[in-house]
Amino acid sequence: MLRLLAIAQVIFLVACSALASTPTQVPLSERVVNGEQFMGIRLLGTLRLPTEFAGVTVGGLSGLAWDNDESLLYAISDGGELHHFQPVFDDDGFLADIRHLASFALKDAESRPLTAPWADSEGLTLINGDNGIRGDTELLVSFEIRMRIRRYSNTGERLGGIQLPAPLRDPQRYRNANMSLEAITTHPRWDVLVAPENSLRSDPRGSVTLFSSTGERWRYPLAGAPRSSLVAMETLPDGSVMFLERAFTSLMQPLIISLRRANLQAASDAPLTVEDIAVLDSSKGWLLDNFEGLTPYRDGRFFMVSDDNRHFLQNTLLVFFELISPEGIQP
Repeated sequence: MLRLLAIAQVIFLVACSALASTPTQVPLSERVVNGEQFMGIRLLGTLRLPTEFAGVTVGGLSGLAWDNDESLLYAISDGGELHHFQPVFDDDGFLADIRHLASFALKDAESRPLTAPWADSEGLTLINGDNGIRGDTELLVSFEIRMRIRRYSNTGERLGGIQLPAPLRDPQRYRNANMSLEAITTHPRWDVLVAPENSLRSDPRGSVTLFSSTGERWRYPLAGAPRSSLVAMETLPDGSVMFLERAFTSLMQPLIISLRRANLQAASDAPLTVEDIAVLDSSKGWLLDNFEGLTPYRDGRFFMVSDDNRHFLQNTLLVFFELISPEGIQP
């Protein structure tokens, strides 16, 4: 019954989405309201975004990054588009609205907009986004299909690249070209961390190898939900890493979104010890979609966004939540 109710809720929201031209506040859960805690997070508001902002199409969002120096929320799409947003909060600190400020195309080395198959931008993180200096932010973007990491200005101009670890340079090592470099983050000890969405052909199924730009690697065991995939990761202030996984099998089966955490000590072939922060299950009253983007905001708070695949049956949901820290972990 809950699964049928969840499907009905999605259909209702899709019908509303077709009419909406502005961001709309929606409940992420039938049981947990804004301000309440669920497992290791506290909900602080969810917006369903329209497919257009003042005539600019916004869809397929797959990566997020908060620029603290510029007070901008960046979002990239899987079509090589970069959007600038400004979140709006109410007096209680809940997410109330979002303003679209600008959009740019990610460019190639000749300043031409990226086109398929080179435009499948998926993962996003920042360099110099919180150093107290305005105007020096760089975006690190990881790509699927044509696997690579590129550096960009915040208006989409290409600044250079970062060489991938050797196993990630060979397209034949991936199980699927469309399941490659979804997750990227910077780390104070390990520099740049990047991971494929699913296991490489040489790795056992059910685990993903994390790679650092300094040469280390770790074996990350995926959650137990069927077809769970790693779609984003973010470094926490204590040096541990938060991971976002999405598990989708079919419309008739639950969609499960997992937020998890692990410490990256010295590299090892042993599987990482991973703990669940929150597991959201669409069959248990959660309004979920294809969540792929994650970024820290301020004071232990995070944004998470779903990729609507530019499909009328899906939604772009922007979720704001607070990490409830375990004892000894500083947000």
